[in-house]
Amino acid sequence: MNGIRVAKSIFAALCLLSIMIARADVRFRGRVQGVHFRNFTRKYAKRLQVSGWVRNLPDGSVEALFEGEDGAINEVIRMLTEEQPYAQVEHVDVIWSLSQNEFPNFEIH
Repeated sequence: MNGIRVAKSIFAALCLLSIMIARADVRFRGRVQGVHFRNFTRKYAKRLQVSGWVRNLPDGSVEALFEGEDGAINEVIRMLTEEQPYAQVEHVDVIWSLSQNEFPNFEIH
């Protein structure tokens, strides 16, 4: 009986390890300013419990810093590139690193 309990504990621990808490510095290029892109970014991030911030850059791109589960961050990026109704994302750059647990929520800068 103890062997089964230990196996379940090991399996649970492995499942938790497979969910990586990550940080992604993302740059979106294309028609991404003046189309409510930052509002949609905040909406999608909050829906998926991703924290961080988003801001417009002088070159016409949008930068976002996301922290959360890597799968949730990938889903936010996918939603912004495929589901945001007004933007036309032409290119996305992502730099991944370990989460620093720096942000309590998601903000527009």
